[in-house]
Amino acid sequence: MSSNPPTNGEPRSADGADGELPSRPARYIMIGGFLGAGKSTAVLRLAEHLKQKRQQRVGLITNDQSVGLVDTALMQSAGFDVQEIAGGCFCCRFDSLVQAADRLGADHAPDAFVAEPVGSCTDLIATVSYPLRRIYGEKYSIAPLSVLVDPIRAARILGLREGKSFSKKVVYVYRKQLEEADLIVINKRDQIDGDLLAALEKELAEQFPRARVLAVSARTGEGLDEWFERIEHAEVDPRATMPIDYDLYGEGEALLGWLNATVRVDATEPIDGETLMMDLAQAIHGDLDAAGAEIAHMKMTLTADHQDGRTATLNLVRNDYVPELAQSLPERMRGGELLINVRAETEPDRLHAAVKGAIEQESHKNGAISVKLRHIERFRPAKPEPTWRMSDAETFGTAEGSAG
Repeated sequence: MSSNPPTNGEPRSADGADGELPSRPARYIMIGGFLGAGKSTAVLRLAEHLKQKRQQRVGLITNDQSVGLVDTALMQSAGFDVQEIAGGCFCCRFDSLVQAADRLGADHAPDAFVAEPVGSCTDLIATVSYPLRRIYGEKYSIAPLSVLVDPIRAARILGLREGKSFSKKVVYVYRKQLEEADLIVINKRDQIDGDLLAALEKELAEQFPRARVLAVSARTGEGLDEWFERIEHAEVDPRATMPIDYDLYGEGEALLGWLNATVRVDATEPIDGETLMMDLAQAIHGDLDAAGAEIAHMKMTLTADHQDGRTATLNLVRNDYVPELAQSLPERMRGGELLINVRAETEPDRLHAAVKGAIEQESHKNGAISVKLRHIERFRPAKPEPTWRMSDAETFGTAEGSAG
């Protein structure tokens, strides 16, 4: 990594070509948070807000360790322009992040880019926000970093509730995400009682005093106006670069198994796609739970043939939860494409066995339905190696210093 980026060269226009700068810098908004926090729903809510209420053009950037990301399919089905960056976190694919923004602006420069980093990624201020400001400051205004949390997961990690959680090295990554946040956003407030919400707000404010703590429900819309107001108008503030042990960070990420699969579904007569998704999810869930794997997030999207790109979605964010349908198809289907993403603290081979077993079980259940695995990839994330890592001093000229 380097702490001394180039600052020479002609500025680029909004469409990525050399020449005149846009009249107004585009807003770059990054919404982070651990796997299962509800980032994708929040990103779509924000994009719709900017488009409908602010009359802004919006470009979305998704991020994953590999291809076949459910989030990309979900956002495209909502009608937004989306670029997917695969093969590593934004911090390790910084040049790809800038190129993705350029591609989104090739025809009509967006007024705002909303970027969703990998759910196990941290140190985003030093490796993404500061480099964007330093190298491309005329092109982008950088919003404060929002970090979303699932309230039950957060309550367990912070010691407010009993229940199974992650190992210490994974929790290290989780807490580092909170430590660097400008805004800690408790999502899913509609799913918890007032006492737990108050306790969680208090604990987060005490343990991470630099951040502003907000509570919202991306699903119902509760609390979103205050949050959106802050990320629309506030700027990222100069502050000391967060200390982080990259060896420990890498070890924590590597404890998580990742799986992306693409499945082809065909039937001789119309079927209920949501029932198929639920059956598969319950089988995978049961297998992993029995094996002692802690599920961080399981997502599915099913895009039916001949239904104008309409997509059904399913989520599971903890072992002691149930798979939940978040979006449905308008009618029964004869065929379609199913994407499955699973992230859990377990061996990748365990994920592979669970998903493959569920598909085989479904295939043999009903001869009128064909469920075929087209592509499957499982792995552990590689150790993060950021392209840039900068200090506040380098970015804002506040004092002499260098990046860690």
